[in-house]
Amino acid sequence: MTSDDIARLPGSRSIETYSALSPDQIEAVLGLLAEAAAADGQQAVSEQGRLQLRGGPREGVAHLLLTVGDELAGYAQLEDTDPVEAPAAELVVRPSHRGHGHGRALGSALLAASGRRLRVWAHGGHASARHLAQVLGLTLFRELRQMRRPLTDLDLPEPVLPEGVTVRTFVPGEDDTAWLAVNAAAFAHHPEQGSLTQRDLDDRKAEPWFDPAGFFLAERETDSGRELVGFHWTKVHAEEQLGEVYVLGVAPEAQGTGLGKALTVIGLRHLAGQRLPTAMLYVDADNKAAVSVYERMGFTTYETDLMYRSET
Repeated sequence: MTSDDIARLPGSRSIETYSALSPDQIEAVLGLLAEAAAADGQQAVSEQGRLQLRGGPREGVAHLLLTVGDELAGYAQLEDTDPVEAPAAELVVRPSHRGHGHGRALGSALLAASGRRLRVWAHGGHASARHLAQVLGLTLFRELRQMRRPLTDLDLPEPVLPEGVTVRTFVPGEDDTAWLAVNAAAFAHHPEQGSLTQRDLDDRKAEPWFDPAGFFLAERETDSGRELVGFHWTKVHAEEQLGEVYVLGVAPEAQGTGLGKALTVIGLRHLAGQRLPTAMLYVDADNKAAVSVYERMGFTTYETDLMYRSET
């Protein structure tokens, strides 16, 4: 594939920017990500970023490949789809090529491509990422906590649902539209989650981990029939033997009724029934109310992802 843009740098290093990658390029990037994850103990690119890497062209998404000679040494993804927030990026350098300025080169290319309006994730908040952010002139503005709790000997009270609310599992194809609408309403303040589209949902339904039996929907009886008012989508990371509170949302009109807590317990009991030893979830550190609820349910902070942004 011919690149949309090529930036030549000193020596044998080059950065090429693509709107979509070929199968061979995708395989090479996935190999780089796996190698980096093995060295760092976690993925440098989020699930959404990995889906966008594999899913063909997407409006507003660009892929930057940094090569040294004939070897892929670094990868970055830039997503400019939010109508308000600055473009968001993730980047990674192959472990054997670190310490040679490649991260700074990718970061500078991202700043140039975004017009110096940039947000960058540093998953795990490693010291090297903090240093790179400082070098690029970026400042910390968001902390995302990963919290965990044991599922063995799970001792949580029986879930108490609000009056008139029942819970069933998701039916693919039948519940898509209603779920997307409630997800958008529940996460109107959260552009990454609240902006999910049918394509995003389809991508996740096509993943090997997808299991509708772990996707719980809360419905309430109304004069016009039953309406969706909340959900708890769980996820199983089979290789790591981790259960995840993947997405938990409550419609604005049903918030403050205890539905969120009840759905959390239902999902955790489901994960414990899969004989998984540990559950995890992500929550913004500044969402003190949610952090407090999860701490009372036995969750503690395991690690923190950091997001930096430019000041311009």
